[in-house]
Amino acid sequence: MDWLALDDAWLSRLVLQRGLAAIYLLAFLSTVREFRVLAGERGLTPAGPSLRRLPFWRAPTLFRLRYSDRLLAAVAWSGAALAAAVALGLADALPLWASPLPWLVLWLLYLSVVNAGQIWYAFGWESLLLEAGFLAMFLGNDGTAPPTAALYLMVWLVFRVEVGAGLIKWRGDACWRKLTCLYYHHETQPMPGPLSWYFHRLPRPLHRAEAAANHVAQLVVPFGLFLPQPIATWAALVIIVTQLWLIASGNFAWLNWLTVLLAVAAVDGALAARHLPLLPPPPAHQPDPPGYFTAFVLAGAALTAVLSYWPVRNMLSRSQQMNRSYNGLHLVNTYGAFGSVTRLRHEIVFEGTRDTTLTGATRWHEYEFYGKPGDVRRLPRQFAPFHLRLDWLLWFAALSPSLPRAWTRALAERLLAGDRATLRLLRVNPFPDAPPAHVRARVYRYRFTTRAERRATGAWWHRTLVGDYLPPLSLDGTPGV
Repeated sequence: MDWLALDDAWLSRLVLQRGLAAIYLLAFLSTVREFRVLAGERGLTPAGPSLRRLPFWRAPTLFRLRYSDRLLAAVAWSGAALAAAVALGLADALPLWASPLPWLVLWLLYLSVVNAGQIWYAFGWESLLLEAGFLAMFLGNDGTAPPTAALYLMVWLVFRVEVGAGLIKWRGDACWRKLTCLYYHHETQPMPGPLSWYFHRLPRPLHRAEAAANHVAQLVVPFGLFLPQPIATWAALVIIVTQLWLIASGNFAWLNWLTVLLAVAAVDGALAARHLPLLPPPPAHQPDPPGYFTAFVLAGAALTAVLSYWPVRNMLSRSQQMNRSYNGLHLVNTYGAFGSVTRLRHEIVFEGTRDTTLTGATRWHEYEFYGKPGDVRRLPRQFAPFHLRLDWLLWFAALSPSLPRAWTRALAERLLAGDRATLRLLRVNPFPDAPPAHVRARVYRYRFTTRAERRATGAWWHRTLVGDYLPPLSLDGTPGV
């Protein structure tokens, strides 16, 4: 058995770098689509005032001196163009000494976006993308063999992702230890996918087996990534299959796709090439990296080792935290997901009416979002690895419906004003010709229909009204009667 072999790692590097660049591309395109509405100059939570309240070391960003929507668009479109070029092979076309530069620029540009994005960019996979993008600088290009230390930096990252997620579950909600969390999770997860109804309707013994397999995949298998080949490859394949299962069952932006790519770092390329004959032929003999690049990689490994103190301490702590960055650069973070599982699903539904005077006969029309449930007859769609931040934050807002977030009122005001940029983030605007006179938000309890209900009604969801989230608001901001 061999450890990661340089001659066999070309394929892992190729898949990892090109895939990572593709995710960067999606992240920048998502920024182009949403940032101005969410955190722009007139956004729901404007970036400018937020940045002025934070010291530079906590949120280093190109927008520190001045934020503008035009500058944000320049950063996002530049990042998207560079990511597309790297995905097509730009880094391999550069000399070795210059190959880290595209990754450095991508990291700096996206770091600037994340640190200006406030709650909209507070997801663990934002930090995961930044950390992986930073580590990609040390992989070199196809002019030399992949540095073994750089590959192990990626393996160390996926190890922390998996073990962190496994520990937070084991220490968190008791249903994970009882193997019952998946009785609820597929139904109550933030953004179900087209197969989530079918996953939810699996027999409960399969749900228990699914939960047990998850514990093994996240708490036992990752240690195999550091063992000799072919054990490391088989451990990586277990992680990849587990992540594909999660991709099929829900929408978690690029978290699962990026974890798949990181696990590829541990795969024996020669073994993969034998079983996947459509792969391109390996490059000609690749020499070892020169001394200066080896020193560069070892410096990156030393930095990672020092910064690993905090996430390792967190993983070993009984009061483990989930998805935290310990520095403004988002390097060597701690990860985890679903330490607790909600049992009931609530959804905030925005409605509008043209009636200037509200009565019991007033007809209300619903706004529809792309990802979050609304119309009970609409099958949930697959959007991952694309990220719909507004839909995600509305799920979080619905977790505490008795405490409306300030930005949800701001969203209602944008709907009242007929703001075009905001309306482009919605799937259905029931008032295409003129804005409504009043807008309100209500809370509904959603659950998946049973098989019998599905056959009888054609609906994927059943919902019941819980109460008001926001009272009817008019253009002058006063509640309706």
